[in-house]
Amino acid sequence: MGDIVNLRMARKRSQRAADRQAADENRIRHGRTKAEKHAERETLRKARAAVEAHRRETREGDAET
Repeated sequence: MGDIVNLRMARKRSQRAADRQAADENRIRHGRTKAEKHAERETLRKARAAVEAHRRETREGDAET
């Protein structure tokens, strides 16, 4: 004889698995971790600061000419 299966619980279990699968796909497609977002912002900030530090004229000087 086979095992007795509660169909309601089996349905819920399969639905949870499908929901986890969809969530994993959405994380890959759309999401980045907070640390990744912060690291990218910090990299961009440093790059802008490096470019700004190497300017020959300041922004006020650019506006006057």
